[in-house]
Amino acid sequence: MKLYFRKVGDQGPAIIILHGIFGSSDNWLGIAKVLSDKFQVYLVDQRNHGQSPWSDEFDYQVMSEDLLEFIQEHALNKPIILGHSMGGKVVMQFALNHPGVAQKMVVVDIAPKFYPVHHTAILEGLNSLDLANLASRTEANEHLKRFEEKEGVRQFLLKNLYRNDQQEFAWRINVRVITKNIDVVGHELWVKNSVEIPAYFIKGAESHYIQPEDERYIAEIFPNFELIEIPHAGHWVQADQPEVFVEVLRSIL
Repeated sequence: MKLYFRKVGDQGPAIIILHGIFGSSDNWLGIAKVLSDKFQVYLVDQRNHGQSPWSDEFDYQVMSEDLLEFIQEHALNKPIILGHSMGGKVVMQFALNHPGVAQKMVVVDIAPKFYPVHHTAILEGLNSLDLANLASRTEANEHLKRFEEKEGVRQFLLKNLYRNDQQEFAWRINVRVITKNIDVVGHELWVKNSVEIPAYFIKGAESHYIQPEDERYIAEIFPNFELIEIPHAGHWVQADQPEVFVEVLRSIL
């Protein structure tokens, strides 16, 4: 699948950044601009997200192959691959499927384990929004208040709402396919062998996504790993503590 991307910076090693569920490439634009002095940063919209094509196939194996195709298409030699949440799982699956292609990987606040479905209310809200009769983004935000109490999360979700060529409201995310496959997003990764790639896991200290007991499993799959915890940050580490996150990222890179 030919994925939509934004490129920031024109010199230095290549970094590919993959967003999480309901996200898009522009979530990482601020971080990319900071890194662009020394790196070529490729911000990618994953399938069924942003401006990339939609498909009924939606799992970590196909998204891993999307990433391989992207690397080959742009002739990127030993890129650094970074992913947040769902994007982090794609990065891990890619490293497992294609050892030696990436130089190193950075996984932001996610483990390779199984996670139970926990976006049910959000999906209910997105699916129940009547786009055909929607008058404004403010009205959409009011509707989503019944399903998600945090204003920041609602605004993040509403970044996916846009007016199409007919000036009608539409979603940039494939709500139908994501809803159908939301359990797949929580699946444990497919592991054949461990891989020696340098692997950096960045965890928000206030996030529950990576637990102490997960470290043993991470070490089995990625023995050359390091876990870095950022204080006063939740699951959205890069948004909660952007300056500290960039500082940690620079030390890794």
